[in-house]
Amino acid sequence: MSEITVVDIDPQMVLGTRKRGKYEIIAQLIPKVCEYAVQKEAQIQGPPIFVCHEKTVEEVMKADSEGNADVEVVVPVSQEVEETEDIKYYELPGGKMAKIIHKGPYEECEPTYRRLYAWIEENQKCIVGPIREIYMNDPREVPKEEIITEIYAPIG
Repeated sequence: MSEITVVDIDPQMVLGTRKRGKYEIIAQLIPKVCEYAVQKEAQIQGPPIFVCHEKTVEEVMKADSEGNADVEVVVPVSQEVEETEDIKYYELPGGKMAKIIHKGPYEECEPTYRRLYAWIEENQKCIVGPIREIYMNDPREVPKEEIITEIYAPIG
């Protein structure tokens, strides 16, 4: 398991979309945003990011089972991009964040999250914004056991 570190993250200009549904729609939203960026000739500046608006593992599980999770997917881009009704260009805030790395299938990240939440509580911190998952590699190109997800929780 990965250790938890505290890092300062810079704000990033991103192109993103936000929908309600099950978390499985992340896999559909990432290509949608990436394809739009390419179509608009915007340089993608990093891996895709899922911005999770539910605050606890329990909230995540409930929202997913009910199909009303607040699912936001973004990609960092190099320049301003024309917006549509579905795709927006904006600044994803930075700040002090607790970081942990999950290695393995996405559907097996619950223990990693529980470890992160326990660390936050033990260190008398609180989550002050949406948690982010940064997808460091492509599950179509690596075995499930080799998938790397960086998880960031903004703390105060």
